Amino acid sequence: MSDNASYRQILRSSSIIGGASAFNIVISLLRTKVVAMLLGPAGIGLIGLLHNLMSAAATASALGFGNAGTRQIAEANGQDDLLAISVARRALFWGTLALAMAGSLVFWLLRGVIAQHVLGDRELASAVGWLALGVGLTVATGSQSALLTGMRRIGDVARLQIAASVPSTVVGLAAIWWLGTKGILLYVLIGPAVGFLFGYLYAARLPRIKTGPPSRTELIGQWKALLGLGSNFMVAGLTVTLGQLFVRTLVQRELGPTALGQFQAAWALSTAYIGFVLGAMGTDYYPRLTAVIEDKATANRLVNEQAEVALLLAGPVFLAIVALAPWAVRLFYTAEFQEAISILRWQVLGDILRTASVPVGYIMLAAGAGRTFMLSEAFAIGVFVVAVWVGLPLFGIQATGIGFALMYACYLPLVYWLARRRTGFSWIRRVAWQGVLLFVAAVFVCMLAGWREWAGALSGVLAALIFGASGLGRLAQMIGDEGRLGRLVVIGNQVIARLKVWR
Repeated sequence: MSDNASYRQILRSSSIIGGASAFNIVISLLRTKVVAMLLGPAGIGLIGLLHNLMSAAATASALGFGNAGTRQIAEANGQDDLLAISVARRALFWGTLALAMAGSLVFWLLRGVIAQHVLGDRELASAVGWLALGVGLTVATGSQSALLTGMRRIGDVARLQIAASVPSTVVGLAAIWWLGTKGILLYVLIGPAVGFLFGYLYAARLPRIKTGPPSRTELIGQWKALLGLGSNFMVAGLTVTLGQLFVRTLVQRELGPTALGQFQAAWALSTAYIGFVLGAMGTDYYPRLTAVIEDKATANRLVNEQAEVALLLAGPVFLAIVALAPWAVRLFYTAEFQEAISILRWQVLGDILRTASVPVGYIMLAAGAGRTFMLSEAFAIGVFVVAVWVGLPLFGIQATGIGFALMYACYLPLVYWLARRRTGFSWIRRVAWQGVLLFVAAVFVCMLAGWREWAGALSGVLAALIFGASGLGRLAQMIGDEGRLGRLVVIGNQVIARLKVWR
């Protein structure tokens, strides 16, 4: 594949998944705004805690079958091996079904223990027990997403995200509006339920592979492969999720539910705007990298291309968020969430480092180096937990943002070193300078904002415009004038040229 064709593929997938993510961001922020107005910071914090709890249980129950299944299917699909695809699909379906049922049962049996130690109130055991349903549905939905991603059905993944977000938002908000805090449980559960329903519909549309049913030996062999690779992914994912859960629990116990709501507000905004970049990586980049991971030169080139596109697309957004953080928090929440502003700015700095590190970290996933991936993820979340634990008495709730930035400041050099050992990876100079300049600009805007909000806003917006114009020019070099994306870039450059003439 030529360089231009590779860049066009990255941009195409980023535009498709990014468009769906942008739609979901709007829906998510609208949903959060309504909940913030109805329930305040304490309600936002409780919802985040329940979501994190359910996610932790689902991660443990899935045993990493989703990540491992994506890799197995993508590898077989890249080799056009229909039999291997059929075996992987069957193994993923039946294995995930068993894990979803087992995970739900175990969570339900432990509902009293979880309510006491996580929520601090054993009387909430009945409500926690209902989360078992969400755990099972989340595990099942993960297998459907893994199948669509492994088959590189990018359009279906995007349509699934959009189709699931609207009804879950309508029903969830109706529950909060009607029942108040009693509707929180339904609000949390409706997402996994709707996601499972639409995931099933899209997975069922995949063409059947007529190779005959796989033998028991083939299925057992595939389950062993999924379990061997997936267990490391599961430990990595569970470590990250439990680390986040521990931080939320610590914040609630040390600073109270209102402080937890401040942290959750900043976290939700950070997750929303970074989703359009990371979503495309998991959907298209990961399967593509898996298919070429044995060709080190091609794999390293693909990592640099993905990182460059991600930084070009996300850079102006990062700078704009840093500049306009006070207005963003007031717009999407309420005036009660003032403390979330500085947390959000710290998280943006961490997200810049995250955007540079994630493409490199996928090398371990694509290579099947599950243990290495697990240890690197555990190290990163460990930095986050320790930083928050030590920082809360010193910096208060701001320690959560500082810890997030510090986590990726440590994670980036670690995954770079691991990737260099495995494939000889190194940044090309253009991408390295792009990341450094973006980070320095964001730090400068944060410093100005700490002095005067208006100075930070003006400098940040100006920097975002400069990075956006520069990025548009680079995109034009990448993809030329072919296709819709190319024509959009050409039009954008023409507009910029006219503005320069008028000036």
